[in-house]
Amino acid sequence: MKTYPIKPLAGALLAVCGAAGIGFALFSPASNAADDKKAAPQKAALTVTTARPLAARLPIKLAANGNVAAWQEASIGSESNGLRLTEVKVNVGDQVKAGQVLAVFSADAINADLAQARAGLLEAEANAAEAAANAVRARSLQSSGALSAQQISQYLTAEQTANARIASAKAALATQQLRLRYTQVLAPDAGVVSARGATVGAVVSAGTELFRMIRQGRLEWRAEVVAADLRQIHAGTGAVVTAANGAVLNGKVRMIAPTVDPQTRSALVYVDLPAGALSDAAPFKAGMFASGQFELGTSEALTVPQQAIVVRDGFSYVFRLNADQHVSQLKVKPGRRLAERIEVLDGVKPDMALVVSGAGFLNDGDLVHNVAAPQAVAAAGAAKPAMPVK
Repeated sequence: MKTYPIKPLAGALLAVCGAAGIGFALFSPASNAADDKKAAPQKAALTVTTARPLAARLPIKLAANGNVAAWQEASIGSESNGLRLTEVKVNVGDQVKAGQVLAVFSADAINADLAQARAGLLEAEANAAEAAANAVRARSLQSSGALSAQQISQYLTAEQTANARIASAKAALATQQLRLRYTQVLAPDAGVVSARGATVGAVVSAGTELFRMIRQGRLEWRAEVVAADLRQIHAGTGAVVTAANGAVLNGKVRMIAPTVDPQTRSALVYVDLPAGALSDAAPFKAGMFASGQFELGTSEALTVPQQAIVVRDGFSYVFRLNADQHVSQLKVKPGRRLAERIEVLDGVKPDMALVVSGAGFLNDGDLVHNVAAPQAVAAAGAAKPAMPVK
């Protein structure tokens, strides 16, 4: 069988038909396929689930940063001058009680001075006894004229002088007893020793700091809050404080600083941390950085599921499902977060149907197939292998 090319035959056929005035049309299978494609219905881009925004009461919190510090510090110094330190009984981190002995100085020189003061007091008392006896005799002879008025005055004056010397000797003795008490350095209050400068064998002067102590072991969080937010905080406001190592404690505002820093325009808010925050097992230490949130109550809010919000180019969006099953991309302003829901401050209304499952794969105007949540999960699991790999 002999074959002929199609295109030359078609050209010849067109030429003959044109000469004879006969109309002729050629139909190709490709044109029929294109028409069938146009007539076919558009397929949904993705199977999704929808949900409407819900009203809820969300907590109002104010975030702040600051440092953990001692509630009050006590500087414990030497009250003796020129004495040698013989014993140090505590170290950094030790829990101490009020009146507990922290260090001891040598008392040899003071004991000698104390003995001398006691002897001086005994001598003054003996002299005073003699002067008192002479004064009694002078008074008895005053009316007889046996003694002149000048002699009587001298005896009475000697009695008063002797009594004054007794008082002076007692004061000297009390001074030496006080010096002896100063040889023992006592804790002024209960607390935790935070620093130690005492060294055995050192000869220190009066006023030298030997120890530093955190009074009562109490810590506080000093939060820096801008002036515009201070009106929301008051004494007794609760706060959740998170240390740099992740530990969390609940505290309460004790006071707000009466002044605002003119450079930063912020004020310090003092938050008392619970007792025991400074124990060995506690993770909070004075001087560490901590962040926290002040609990300011609750308020009404419109929330959507976290999956419904899509972040693109630094902005947040949701997809609204329209009556024609197409989606519209809406820009929203997110707010507070509560578990798996996020507050939306602007951009949505309570009656909107918003895409939840599959929102991250949609574009504005896409046609979707809305199903119930269990069906959507199954469809997503079946389509998971076809997702693009980045």
